[in-house]
Amino acid sequence: MKTLPDVLTIGDAYRSAMEMTEQADADEWFEALVERCMRSGNTLEEAEAIERSNLGYFAGYYTHETRLRVERLFRCAHPIFGPATAGPIEPRVAFEIGKRLAEENKAKTKPITKLW
Repeated sequence: MKTLPDVLTIGDAYRSAMEMTEQADADEWFEALVERCMRSGNTLEEAEAIERSNLGYFAGYYTHETRLRVERLFRCAHPIFGPATAGPIEPRVAFEIGKRLAEENKAKTKPITKLW
């Protein structure tokens, strides 16, 4: 099994997954990602969910065709936009979703009244 280092950039963790086309390669990479995530104290179930979410999110920065392939190979979906099989996300729709999520998050947080 491939072992990934504890310190790894997001790009190093997920960029190569965006290029994969073979199920065996994807399975091996996913297993390494999960094993690395478990070293941080996550259970197997937590690590699998985290890595699927991260892969789906990262694939959102690529073409729709890449999203479809990555989601099929890694059995994941974008955690905000949902599965690529629902169709490509239009930029305006992505912007509106981001705006709505930011507003929801703002409502949940306390304002900073003093910086020091």
